Amino acid sequence: MDDDLREIVAGQMPGVRADLERLVRIPSIAFPGYEPQPVRDSAEATAEILAAAGLSSVHLIELPTGEHPAVYGETPAVPGAPAVLLYAHHDVQPEGPVDEWDTPPFEPSVRDGRMYGRGTSDDKCGIVLHAAALKAFGGAPPVTVKVLIEGEEEAGTDNLPFLIEGHRDLLASDVAVVADSGNWRRGIPTLTTTLRGVVDCRVEVRVLRKAVHSGAYGGPIPDALSALSRLLATLHDDRGNVAISGLASGPWDGVDYPEDGFREEAGVLPGVASIGEGSVAERLWTRPAVSVLGIDAPRIREASNQLVPVARAKVSLRIPPGQDAQKALDALTSHLEANAPWGAQLEVEPGGEGEPFAVQAEGEVFGAAREAMAEAWGRETVDMGSGGSIPLVPLLSRTFPGIAVLLFGASDELSSLHSVNESVDLGEVERAALAEALMFRKLAALGR
Repeated sequence: MDDDLREIVAGQMPGVRADLERLVRIPSIAFPGYEPQPVRDSAEATAEILAAAGLSSVHLIELPTGEHPAVYGETPAVPGAPAVLLYAHHDVQPEGPVDEWDTPPFEPSVRDGRMYGRGTSDDKCGIVLHAAALKAFGGAPPVTVKVLIEGEEEAGTDNLPFLIEGHRDLLASDVAVVADSGNWRRGIPTLTTTLRGVVDCRVEVRVLRKAVHSGAYGGPIPDALSALSRLLATLHDDRGNVAISGLASGPWDGVDYPEDGFREEAGVLPGVASIGEGSVAERLWTRPAVSVLGIDAPRIREASNQLVPVARAKVSLRIPPGQDAQKALDALTSHLEANAPWGAQLEVEPGGEGEPFAVQAEGEVFGAAREAMAEAWGRETVDMGSGGSIPLVPLLSRTFPGIAVLLFGASDELSSLHSVNESVDLGEVERAALAEALMFRKLAALGR
């Protein structure tokens, strides 16, 4: 019986590709400093795609800021069947260095079965696979479906409580299918079962009231950039483990992540050592990781023979499941304040925070999802973690206690998320759309 869905989804792929190309051409970057109109254009295009897939009541959800709208649509309620919330986002990361792309980031191109362009895998493929799964049933799936497509997932979380908690009655569902993840490897169906959270701060080191001549005063007086460098170096021990005390960590019992494959995918240069202890999967998914994301100091071409009086850095701390985000931010702040070198004045400005998440991926719903994915890909489904964060997921769980959250998607190890030459395998998009359609059928069989 499921062969009918396979044939229908396969027959839709030319239209799926056209929809994805249409979306990728829109530079829907929601970050400050970018024009908001392309994000609205993307929302309107998304609404048209969802309406064409058979959804009713398709409309834009306007945010308090007046920018970056989300898109919502739904199918008629099916008595006795579970309600399924489908999620993706239509905003994208900035394009990065355009000259490092093989083809222009907002001109989609297909090579060897992969579509290249910003947003192909993160996360406009999620929109078109949702639409394809709905079209497989002529817009009338055997479960009640609600679709939410966010418009500023990449740029921040300020409006996320308004979007989710503020629309609690509209979004209430039994199952959430979050198509903002992907597969462990191309061709291997994968559920993501853990997400790291993230906190960050800006730290300022000041040693002088003003810049002074480096020859006249250098020696007895430290410069702020050297002091900042020493402070940042205390974030890791000599083996590269995170040296901030009081942080949680845990084991990993899902799919293994071979270190040679990890280094190849990341583009690690020859001779650069891996840092930290434990398996790659543990270091990436169930242990904390701290990174320095940026430094404010004089640029080399503008540097003069002066002692730098003040320097700043942004520090990001990824936190594993089981770690409270506020406590992690407090631990990071306390560590920085305790390790200021040479009596340098320190000011720490807390930034954003996102909670980690771990799915108890057991029971009938997850069993149905694994079966559907295994049928679509023709092999057993595996579990993996994510080193990144999806702030929506813990918020969904808090807002709708008992909701089953399924994290999957069409990206793979070659997708270059957030980097140049982002891409998605169109075969994976087809299989993900088929898997979602099969999920509808299997979830309907379970009832509410």
